[in-house]
Amino acid sequence: MFDRLSNSWELAKASMQVLRSDKELLVFPLISALGAIVVMITFIVPFAASGIMQAMVEASERGGRATASVSSDAWLPSIILMFLFYVVTYFVTFFCNTALVGAAMIRLRGGDPTVADGFRIASQRIGNIFGYAVISATVGMVLRAISERGGIIGQIVSSMLGFGWTVATFLVVPILAVENIGPVDAVKRSVDLLKKTWGENLVANIGISAVFGWIIAGFILLVFMPLLFVAITAQNGAFILAVVIVGIGGLVVIGLISSALTGIYQAALYHYAQDGEVGGDFDSAVIRQAFKPKRQAS
Repeated sequence: MFDRLSNSWELAKASMQVLRSDKELLVFPLISALGAIVVMITFIVPFAASGIMQAMVEASERGGRATASVSSDAWLPSIILMFLFYVVTYFVTFFCNTALVGAAMIRLRGGDPTVADGFRIASQRIGNIFGYAVISATVGMVLRAISERGGIIGQIVSSMLGFGWTVATFLVVPILAVENIGPVDAVKRSVDLLKKTWGENLVANIGISAVFGWIIAGFILLVFMPLLFVAITAQNGAFILAVVIVGIGGLVVIGLISSALTGIYQAALYHYAQDGEVGGDFDSAVIRQAFKPKRQAS
């Protein structure tokens, strides 16, 4: 366990070195986050106007299922609207992630990428990115249906399938950024690369997010909560507002850095899985820990 945590930390540090060389990589997750907010606002208005949201709220207050209270006439439009929301949200996210990974690949291969380089790469793959967004939205809707209609067992099954999908598609974005293949082939390619090289530690080493989970917990417990306690004790409204703003700002910055490092890490893993080489400040021994050959059953 400690070896895996240490390896994740080393990968996070190596990714951070790349980010320090190209701080503009933070632009991609920032635009992705802003785009997601715009998409959410855009869909909330028609969703609320349709009366579906009110029906869901009323069902929640009665302790029933939200979908059960939606009339048959509104059911199909609600499903279509939700599917479109998934597609657009995934598209914005994948487009920005492809741009980020594309720029990171340029750095790992010795180049000096710009934000324009990243978006140029993503723009060249826009059709494939949209196709992958449709696939992911379909998977998301199916998993949501299983979770909502299957009770506790459905939630467990949905979580397991969702986890498997996340692992299987972990290298899809780098593949879309580098290889000129369609979304279905990209998913198959991701699975093939993982089959060849996936060891016990892959899931653990995906855990740059786990490292940042600890950082977020530390920020909340050691910085935000003490400051908020002092502000509330002082009964100073301006101080409380300032602390809340600092807290939200800190979490946003941490989230942006985490997203950027995850994209850089994906690029490094793909680069190693595809070419057998590492780039940037990554240690080949550390990367190999993420891709140990699978143990053969005895």
